[in-house]
Amino acid sequence: MPVNLIHDADGLPRIVLTEPMGSSVEILLYGGQVVSWKNERREELLFMSSKAIWKPPKAIRGGIPICFPQFGNFGTLERHGLARNRMWSVDDNPAPLPPATNQSTVDLVLKSTEEEFKIWSQSFELRLRISLSPGKLTLIPRVRNIDSKSFSFMYALRNYLSISDISEVRIEGLETLDYLDNLMNKERYTEQADAITFDGEVDRVYLRTPPKIAIIDHEKKRTFVLRKEGMPDAAVWNPWDKKAKAIPDLGDEDYKSMLCVDSAAVESQIVLKPSEEWKGYQEISTVSSSYCSGQLDPRKVLYGFT
Repeated sequence: MPVNLIHDADGLPRIVLTEPMGSSVEILLYGGQVVSWKNERREELLFMSSKAIWKPPKAIRGGIPICFPQFGNFGTLERHGLARNRMWSVDDNPAPLPPATNQSTVDLVLKSTEEEFKIWSQSFELRLRISLSPGKLTLIPRVRNIDSKSFSFMYALRNYLSISDISEVRIEGLETLDYLDNLMNKERYTEQADAITFDGEVDRVYLRTPPKIAIIDHEKKRTFVLRKEGMPDAAVWNPWDKKAKAIPDLGDEDYKSMLCVDSAAVESQIVLKPSEEWKGYQEISTVSSSYCSGQLDPRKVLYGFT
């Protein structure tokens, strides 16, 4: 399938995928990053900062940045790794996945170069398949070790979701789980609430999460359903007012209309032997409903795939 590249006002090459019902997704080759996902009514489903910086080498705050080979700050690597501020390419050979056969799927690839090798001394190929269907956005990330030695890495898809108001949103599916609290020096706690709601800054990594998480926006009567495989953790982040004012590329009031719920492999790093490949899976779908606890069988909502 030929992929049509356009160049936006900032000169960054951009891919636009559409599907017959009218939804669309826009992906930058810079960072391999989804920066827009609109439903068939042309409503934007992903958050983009009002002060986002659209120029390399700065990572773009919003959409779905890719965090690899680390999540957070460690050593000499950039925060959240190198993948989100490198130029990717269209992948003409996505094997062993079958070639894309329609206008709603694209394959991207980032291969290590001498420049990357200087700051992370591993040889890798990082691939991403992005597929759009009505009400659903699917990302299939893969990492292949093309080095002569084993290496380990973290991985996360940072999902900036567009919401009505952070105080009107709840997350179901993470109750009773352990989490690492980044506001408390990564201390480990157990979630006590029936659902996660927000009245202040939250920066946590929930561990060994179920394959399905619901993000319920009462005001918009919309629920995001996050399904994932190969990424056992889920990071939840909202900076709230004080932190938002301290982040240069985030508007002072932006925190009210954003929530990050990420698919992640953080606590236990992924280890690849030479020639091995890891594959993850993430699907975000939207449900036009205002369901909350008790209205549906929670086992079906949070654990079922039907």
